Amino acid sequence: MILNDELYGQYKIDNVLVELINTKPIQRLKKIHQAGATYLVDPRFNGTRYDHSIGVMLLIKRLGGSIKEQIAGLLHDVSHTAFSHVIDFVFDINEENYHETIFEKVILDSEIPSILEKYQIDINEIFDIDKWELLEKELPKLCADRIDYTLRDMYTYFGITKNEMNAFLNSLIIVNGEICVNSIEMAEWFTKIYYKLAIDYFLGPVSIYSYDSLAKIIKLALKKEYIKLNDLLLDDLQFMKLIQESNDKEILKLINSLNTKVELEENEQAFDIHRKGKRRIIDLSVSLDAKTVKQASLLSTSIAEMNKIAIEKSEKGTFVKIKR
Repeated sequence: MILNDELYGQYKIDNVLVELINTKPIQRLKKIHQAGATYLVDPRFNGTRYDHSIGVMLLIKRLGGSIKEQIAGLLHDVSHTAFSHVIDFVFDINEENYHETIFEKVILDSEIPSILEKYQIDINEIFDIDKWELLEKELPKLCADRIDYTLRDMYTYFGITKNEMNAFLNSLIIVNGEICVNSIEMAEWFTKIYYKLAIDYFLGPVSIYSYDSLAKIIKLALKKEYIKLNDLLLDDLQFMKLIQESNDKEILKLINSLNTKVELEENEQAFDIHRKGKRRIIDLSVSLDAKTVKQASLLSTSIAEMNKIAIEKSEKGTFVKIKR
């Protein structure tokens, strides 16, 4: 099977990946918005967890990762609940990792294990996320997951060009199993676009307002027992329809406030919502000789300054005033 991705181009993929892509849990991701609740206020942000999962898988392939690591990449977001990270706002999970706590159960309750068994792949090996060094790394390191969502969102919504993106992808090298860039220039470019996404957008008024509002709706629907926690494993449309069918006046009023006409501003003096998001500080590994590795902030005063600003913003959080 040939897959064509907007970011990485065409790749032929193995049969096991074809079968896994066609499973219900992976197909469900086509109806889970990557931007979660933000989509309800700004429909332009309509990328899906499916697009991202395919992208991570192909990026790992591009970087020379094994078929098993490609499988881990494809499956890594399969347990995301409806509207992605909104459940973390419901339960005030600062690490935004609720989906990771149900990851194994979602897979084990599906047809995925039988497909892996058919191809003699140990499912417990796939579950061992720490083993997959290309797929996942703790911040501030680079990893395929972090690279894909940054490039995908910035290309789709914020205007980086194909040439810029390809220059960055071509700068990636693997040194001692770690993803590095081979120039300070590319480290500075990625740091800049990463913070535009992770700080300006993720901690922007629209994101904070939409997630806070939908979290309130879900908390209320759970409290009144219109929904159960397991209903969050429906897709976005099914889940929202289930809540709306409650016909609860209080809930429907809150849902109606999630629309494109809402006007918001950052205002520390008079605010309706204050939110500190997950601390997302990046410090790329740079290898100029493909042997030694140094952190980008030690090589670039520009990156050190961007990190300082990002830390200050993360610690302060965002103060949102609802104007209308």
